[in-house]
Amino acid sequence: MKGGKLIVFSAPSGSGKTTIVRHLLRQENLNLEFSISATSRTPRGDEKHGEDYYFIDLKDFKQHIKNNDFLEWEEVYRDNFYGTLKEEVERIWALGKNVIFDIDVVGGLRIKKKFPNKTLAVFVKPPSVDELKIRLKKRKTESDEKINMRIAKASVEMATAPQFDFIIENDTLEVALKEAEALVSTHIQKSSSEEE
Repeated sequence: MKGGKLIVFSAPSGSGKTTIVRHLLRQENLNLEFSISATSRTPRGDEKHGEDYYFIDLKDFKQHIKNNDFLEWEEVYRDNFYGTLKEEVERIWALGKNVIFDIDVVGGLRIKKKFPNKTLAVFVKPPSVDELKIRLKKRKTESDEKINMRIAKASVEMATAPQFDFIIENDTLEVALKEAEALVSTHIQKSSSEEE
């Protein structure tokens, strides 16, 4: 697989990584295209297939795994799979764009491992686990049980932060956005010769 750069944003749910990624996608000079993840879960709210996720049923998802169609995949919760289809990255590279990912920490680190020189891996850290809980409750999209599962997972995810190239603490959003923009811009400007 040859093509543009890969930019990974990973974080515990509720850290604000999606807000940062959406901001970066609006910066035309960065020439970014969002990598749409595949998932075996059903759509939430007004999520659309091919826009928010590629919604694939569990049986088909497992078949894609067998066929080695994923760049990375993970069973995040029981029978709840997420992954990045190789053809999605190829689609974006064919457009002459850089790929930006909004994925969980395990997937993010797998992409970094596969493409160490092409990938910028950024971990978005919430100010605290308490703040994370407040943000997740404010969303009003999930039950308390689901929120507690996410909080438990967040502690494990926070421990992986040092394995990323950079950590952005999302305490003040404006500061986090500027920091993210600067990091991505620098990564994209690196010449291809530095990647070999």
